[in-house]
Amino acid sequence: MKVLITGKNGQLAQELIKRKPAHIELLALARSELDITNGSQVMQAIADYQPAVVINAAAYTAVDKAEEEVEQAYAANATGPENLAIACKEMGARLIHISTDFVFNGDKSTPYKEQDQVQPLGVYGQSKAAGEAAIQRTLPQALILRTAWVYSAHGANFANTMLRLMKERDQLGVVADQIGTPTSTHTLAEAIYGLLEKPDAEGIYHCTDAGTASWYDFAVAIYEEGKASGLLPAEKQVQIKPIATADYPTPASRPAYSVLDKSRLTAALNRDLPHWRHALLEIFREKSQA
Repeated sequence: MKVLITGKNGQLAQELIKRKPAHIELLALARSELDITNGSQVMQAIADYQPAVVINAAAYTAVDKAEEEVEQAYAANATGPENLAIACKEMGARLIHISTDFVFNGDKSTPYKEQDQVQPLGVYGQSKAAGEAAIQRTLPQALILRTAWVYSAHGANFANTMLRLMKERDQLGVVADQIGTPTSTHTLAEAIYGLLEKPDAEGIYHCTDAGTASWYDFAVAIYEEGKASGLLPAEKQVQIKPIATADYPTPASRPAYSVLDKSRLTAALNRDLPHWRHALLEIFREKSQA
């Protein structure tokens, strides 16, 4: 099976490359090789490679910066996915697109289901919701995978930022009133490859690790597992204080609750997803062995 991945330099694409099953032939392209906002470039790349599946791991993910860079956010998160959907429809390829929990406003107190109404709070979420709508309009049988709070052993993400700050500081304040689920790229990549083997899988699926956490809970776990795995010095003491969103104002509003219901995905894959705390341990094991 030939698979084309966009956004080669991102943490998800790197995980997909690393975990590639033997029967898959993979071509991963960076933005410098394939700019998904360029429709003719997208059509040419898919025509040249003739993939059975395109996985769109390219996105504009700077949530706060998106409030100012509206055009760039929409180009990458709405126009780009639409270009891919048009080309996949033309070439008969399957499309798997990665979306986000930020398409929801966070007003619920129970996990969001795939069919719940999208109502994003900021430009990033609005641009991702526009991308979902464009794909569904153009290629209804495409597969959209919403995820949240993604991190990996490498790259810029919350886990790696916290580890760095914990080495530098003795005290940290972390938001405790935003609830979601950290998601390891291990889990996300395995779910994507699992869905590749399900030709009938289409529409929207939710994929995060199991369980729930606040950013504060996640930070405390990073501290504890960082020490246990040797990524933080055993003698280093850091006081982690829970703070309110109001105490840490950001340009973009974030959903207060964005836990995703994964039951449709677990039914499709016929297996449970790992708890986020266990997934964190696996990521830190990988980091400590690097």
